[in-house]
Amino acid sequence: MTGEEIKNLLNDIKNGSKSVDDALEVLKTFPYTDLGYARIDHHREMRTGYAEIIYCAGKTIEQVAGIFRAMAEKENNVMGTRATPEMFEAVKKIAPEAVYFPEARIISLSKKTPEKPDSKIAIITAGTSDIPVAEEAAVTAELLGNNVVRIYDAGVAGIHRLVDKLPEIRKCRVIVVIAGMEGALASVVGGLVDKPVIAVPTSVGYGANFGGISALLAMLTSCSSGVTVVNIDNGFGAGFSASMINKMK
Repeated sequence: MTGEEIKNLLNDIKNGSKSVDDALEVLKTFPYTDLGYARIDHHREMRTGYAEIIYCAGKTIEQVAGIFRAMAEKENNVMGTRATPEMFEAVKKIAPEAVYFPEARIISLSKKTPEKPDSKIAIITAGTSDIPVAEEAAVTAELLGNNVVRIYDAGVAGIHRLVDKLPEIRKCRVIVVIAGMEGALASVVGGLVDKPVIAVPTSVGYGANFGGISALLAMLTSCSSGVTVVNIDNGFGAGFSASMINKMK
C-alpha cells in the first residue's frame, strides 16, 4: 500500500464513503500478505523505489501463480524472474495481460508505466552464448523504466567489433558487460569508458571455466577501476543495479 493509497483511504473514511470496517479489511494486508509459503512485501516500492520481484526458480507452479494473484490485486507492476513457460501459462489464467519473455525467462504484469530517464544503459556481451543472461539484464532494466542499448557478440577475440560501437557505448550512463570463458571483456570496456561498469560472469565455457568461476575471479581481479561484479549468470542483479544508477538524480 503506497502513501497515496493510505491518504485516499483516510479521506474516504472522513467523507463517509468507507466505514472503519472497510478500512480494516483493506489494512489486513498492511504491510504484507502472508500466503503461508510466502510473505509478500507490499511496502518495498515505498522503501526502495521498486516493488518486490518474484524469484520463480525453486517454487512450484501453484506457488508462483498464487503470489502473482496476490500481487496483482495491488497497483504495483509485477515481475517474476527465472520463470518457466508452464509458470507463465498458470499466471496467464489469472492475469491474461501478463507477458512472457522466453529468452530472459521473465514474466511481466504491467499496471503502470514507469518514468524513463533520457540516459541509457548499454548491455554488452562477449559472445552469442551469453545472450540469455544479457536478455535477463536488458528486460529487467526495461521493465524498471530504462532505455537499453544492446550490443551482442563483441568479445575480445575480435576487438574491432567492440571498438566500432564505442561512440554509442560512451553515450550511455551505465554499462553492463556480460562474458564467460576468461571474462576479459569487462576489463577492456572498463579501460575505455568513463562510466560505471557492471560485470556479469557467465557459466559459458569449457571445463576449466568451472561453471563461471574463472570469469568471476577474472572480473573480481580486474585491473580496470570502476568495474563492479555481480554473481555468476545474475543478469537480473546487473539490470536492477544499472537501473538504480541510471535513475539517480
